Amino acid sequence: MASQIGQPTTVHTTKHIQFAVIIGSGVMGAGIAAHLANAGIRTLMLDIVPKELTAQETKQGLTLEDAAVRSRIARDNRQKLLKQNPAPLASKQLLDLIEVGNLEDDLERLKEADWVIEVIVERLDVKQQLFATIEPFLREDAIVSSNTSGISIEAMRQGRSDSFNARFLGTHFFNPPRYLKLLELIPTTDTAPEVVQFMKQFAEERLGKGVVIAKDTPNFIGNRIGTYGLLVTLDEMKKGGYSIGEVDSVTGPLLGRPSSATFRTLDVVGIDTFVHVANNVYDLLPDGAEKDTFAVPAEMKRLVDEGALGAKSGQGFYKKVGKQILELDLATFEYVEKKALTEPSIGQAKALPGAKNKLKAVVFAKDRVGALLWPIHAKTLLYSAQLTHEIADDIKAIDEAMKWGFGWKMGPFETWDALGVEKTVAKMKQDGYDVPAWVDEMLASGTTSFYNEDGRFYDAKTQTYVGSAVNPKEIRLRDVRKSNGVLLENNGARLMDLGDDVAVLEFTSKSNAIGVDIMQMIEQSIDLVEKNHRGLVIANDGKNFCVGANLAMMLMEAEDENWFELDWIINKFQQSIQKIRYASRPIVVAPQGMTLGGGTEISLPAARIQAGLETYMGLVEVGVGLIPGGGGNVNTYRRLLENTPDGLVNIEKAAQKTFENVAMAKVSKSAFEARELGYVRTVDQISMNRDHLTFDAKQLVLELDRTGYTAPAHTKIPVVGRAGKATLELATREMFYGGYISEHDLKIASKLAHVIAGGNVSFGTAVDEQYMLDIEREAFLSLIGELKTQQRMQHMLVKGKPLRN
Repeated sequence: MASQIGQPTTVHTTKHIQFAVIIGSGVMGAGIAAHLANAGIRTLMLDIVPKELTAQETKQGLTLEDAAVRSRIARDNRQKLLKQNPAPLASKQLLDLIEVGNLEDDLERLKEADWVIEVIVERLDVKQQLFATIEPFLREDAIVSSNTSGISIEAMRQGRSDSFNARFLGTHFFNPPRYLKLLELIPTTDTAPEVVQFMKQFAEERLGKGVVIAKDTPNFIGNRIGTYGLLVTLDEMKKGGYSIGEVDSVTGPLLGRPSSATFRTLDVVGIDTFVHVANNVYDLLPDGAEKDTFAVPAEMKRLVDEGALGAKSGQGFYKKVGKQILELDLATFEYVEKKALTEPSIGQAKALPGAKNKLKAVVFAKDRVGALLWPIHAKTLLYSAQLTHEIADDIKAIDEAMKWGFGWKMGPFETWDALGVEKTVAKMKQDGYDVPAWVDEMLASGTTSFYNEDGRFYDAKTQTYVGSAVNPKEIRLRDVRKSNGVLLENNGARLMDLGDDVAVLEFTSKSNAIGVDIMQMIEQSIDLVEKNHRGLVIANDGKNFCVGANLAMMLMEAEDENWFELDWIINKFQQSIQKIRYASRPIVVAPQGMTLGGGTEISLPAARIQAGLETYMGLVEVGVGLIPGGGGNVNTYRRLLENTPDGLVNIEKAAQKTFENVAMAKVSKSAFEARELGYVRTVDQISMNRDHLTFDAKQLVLELDRTGYTAPAHTKIPVVGRAGKATLELATREMFYGGYISEHDLKIASKLAHVIAGGNVSFGTAVDEQYMLDIEREAFLSLIGELKTQQRMQHMLVKGKPLRN
């Protein structure tokens, strides 16, 4: 880092960022404001003063001097946040953290800011003028940054004071800021080291970002490599006569890339945006082969000229006509039926286990697939190696940028290792490619991979493997297993020592689906933890926490009419859930990603939930013709009761909301929405950084233990009974008679209402918890015996979507 930031300069910077000002309220500026709001940071969003009135403002008799008009641009862009999909805000309620203003009336408010972020038009002169304007209003400890996709940070700060320069750097968020993990920090030669370190830690821990330190070069790291790779792909496509659909059919998941692959990604990003990014590199590079690669193809220029910008304009490389997706024929510029490559190597690769094996199978394939993918990979890997010390300090920064910013499973150098460095270099030379000297030197020294088994990476300067500082809050369970071993294990889960007398239970089944193995491990783990540990974390490193119960196993038992076996399984699951609730040691569940059905049922009884921001939680069993069978109904109802004041009127509200949540299979779109649905309580916590989730859950266990945790007492639960059941059923009967739901939907809703109401008892009766679990299990078993439910289960397993029968 010293080579980037120069000699250390002592500066006084803010210790915390509690209030930020974002200058520029367009898509990117508003998106950053939204994500700061997700992190609980108050934000003021400023934009220019309008020069003309809208028709509506004229009709209202407003003038250009009215405050409502002068801050209209920022205000309108703030409101657009509520309509965007995917949603920039984790909860609509967080919009209240974003204020608006304008760049003439509100400059004084810059004095309140801990952090000022510039997100205006990508023109160097305009940015320089803005910084000259705002500098007199900045506090001496405020951090200032520019969010740019590639304009020189060094050039922007010319003419500013030493104090300003010491606190100024680039902070390149990737769009959309909530969902894309990458944040590139670009210091100048005068940025103080403590500013860089503070922003790195703040971005990782408060904003949940993956931070890489980039050098001040055109388009920095991610966009430099990513743009090159996309342009090379387009070039190879034209050389080989491939169609757009054919390219996308093999440049997505088969390579460990997003399903949007190449051209669908360009449509989503915006073809005009991509052209701007490519032009930025082209304009800044000296004449030569590299510059020529970044010349925007004529086809892209034509699309932009014709307004075919991708998803935002309704057509680009693809166009949707009715339900059909058509692809652009670059020769005729007409939209035609979408095609896909069907070479045998594709099916063979898909059958192979693991991303690395799939990658090798298609890149080295002796057919049209390999003929396309080999030169794309060869050129992109070599370009990454050529730029390594120009754009970043090490290869790991490049790999992380591509993984976090572009959704690659493996970065360029991890990809190279997967393909085999010796094999690929030999083939590259055979095909006439120039290999960077440092790669040749690495191989000549006997080092044949960029990463070793310990995760350390090759450094060309020292010609050794080196490591990088890792945030201690990043806990990988595979590392825990290696260092601490396994306490208990079966085919569905394993229990490990997490340190500090805390244990962690990790599910290991496919998709973390719940089967009898997991149920047994929950019970055995709690028994062991109660004897030897301070508490338990239930977490995993998978993409999703848990997608529910093992549907195939349950369907098989139902089709074989093994009712006794099914009753035993559901009872076993219920008792496992009860064991979580009444454990004498605190249990913290750490859900993230899909946390559906049984995944939610495991979370609800925990002493606390430590949820990742992107937690999609809900009881979705009605989608397969069932209702929750693992205590999901009673535990949701109980949580909603706890969130309302005492009084019988509130049992009606809690019952109604529980019924709506389950009957409509409501799934939260964030941990904040899970709190609004009642699945996450106010005492539960939310982690912004997915990589810190297990650490945060462990700290919560320790805090509960330190403050003297005691298990909840067994208490009876007041229910709405038969009268409340009739109310719950009323709306669904109206929907049935109106033709909106089927007869089987009505039957499911009736069973659900019976369970949530507590059966045929009087309103306000306090019933035993086990009684509610028993009627829940009875309803579940009666529904799984229905032919139409079994048809829905089969359809979900085969088609991956609900059947309405």
